[in-house]
Amino acid sequence: MEEIDCTVLVIGAGPGGYVCAIRAGQLGLDTVIVDAAYLGGTCLNIGCIPSKALIHAGNEFQKASAFSTDNALGIRTGEASIDLSATMKWKDAIVTRLTSGVGGLLKKAKVRHVAGRARFVDGKTVDVETADGIRRIRAGHVVIAAGSEPVELPQLPFGGKVISSAEALSLPEVPERLAVVGGGYIGLEIGTAYRKLGAQVTVIELGDRILPQYDAALTKPVADRLAGLGVEVLTGAGAEGLSQDGEKLRVRIGDELREIEADRILVTVGRRPVTTGWGLAELGLDMDGRFVRIDDRCRTSMRDVYAIGDVTGEPMLAHRAMAQGVLAAEVIAGGNRRWDHGAIPAVCFVDPEIVSVGLSPEEAKAPGIAADVAMFPFAANGRAMTEEDDAGFVRVVCRKSDGLLLGIQAVGNGVSELSAAFSLAMEMGATAEDVAATIHAHPTRGESFQEAALRVLGRGLHV
Repeated sequence: MEEIDCTVLVIGAGPGGYVCAIRAGQLGLDTVIVDAAYLGGTCLNIGCIPSKALIHAGNEFQKASAFSTDNALGIRTGEASIDLSATMKWKDAIVTRLTSGVGGLLKKAKVRHVAGRARFVDGKTVDVETADGIRRIRAGHVVIAAGSEPVELPQLPFGGKVISSAEALSLPEVPERLAVVGGGYIGLEIGTAYRKLGAQVTVIELGDRILPQYDAALTKPVADRLAGLGVEVLTGAGAEGLSQDGEKLRVRIGDELREIEADRILVTVGRRPVTTGWGLAELGLDMDGRFVRIDDRCRTSMRDVYAIGDVTGEPMLAHRAMAQGVLAAEVIAGGNRRWDHGAIPAVCFVDPEIVSVGLSPEEAKAPGIAADVAMFPFAANGRAMTEEDDAGFVRVVCRKSDGLLLGIQAVGNGVSELSAAFSLAMEMGATAEDVAATIHAHPTRGESFQEAALRVLGRGLHV
């Protein structure tokens, strides 16, 4: 058995793991990273990046289709068509470029990469099953970045026409009929993209509305857009499994049982932390429900064993995992770092996009905070008008006593690019006056942030 000694061992090469390894290498720590799959984890290979590529393809195809008929812009083209296999090759090339880039960055930081499945022997020792046999790695510090995986429904196990988001991002052709089980952000992102590519899409959501993690004001423009696209959304609906012939999806809505024709059934009812297969039981780490419990330095209950990313809890976001990865590496190197981020942006790449940072108006009420709320509609924003998409708004939530920003939300075309400004304002402890006094470029959608701040101060200019 080949044996490897190192200072830091990172288990999992997703966004949190590879960033942690790179930072540890930059700090001069002898670092090894292990993963059974490709570098980049779910996000780069079968998640964030491929889904955004598919969304972009859907948007472009929709534009091409719109230009084949009369439109306000006066642009006319021929009938649009799509070769999805070519689209997938383009998407795969992007993924390859990014994952290769991760490999180059790891080499630059002098991080050793071992491809294989890791399992703990004890808190400092891991056996890795590689293509060439077992390698034993002993480390002074271990960082667990095992990530998460799609939740499978017992009545709709993955296989055949029942697919997860991973398979949905690599289909050889656009399905004629797509059923999406779960009205959260993953299902709606992929479902909307395929609708724009020509599929008939039905969304089945058990709750009373889509995107339940966001308030109704933010989700209404999305629901309106889905209706405009011809997506059928069934709320209060539970998927009960396939019909006897295995061709239809059985859905119960109250006392009614419907059978929905579908060529593909995409199940997106959430993700769960990967807590099996790498030796959690052998370590006996303290848990916080289904997640590994950590402190504000990403330390677990076992000395010199750290955990980051989806395995440690919500929100399961790549940028949270990356930030934790940097923190863990710097703590291991002796830095006095603690997790004190109060503003982790959540972005939903539906149509229109949603961004939320900090507290919503309802969340501000819960602890009894006296807050002021104001919003500025994109219908009054010049840039939005020129893009022919003025749905949505920017909203600010401020503490009444001093105007401190408690939360910022937006829904609209391209608002994901405003998330950096929102997060920066929150992290810097900005007030509504700070935002209102900052000169914002014209004409941009970002002006709506300033206008919302002006409105909460009672000085709105353009509404």
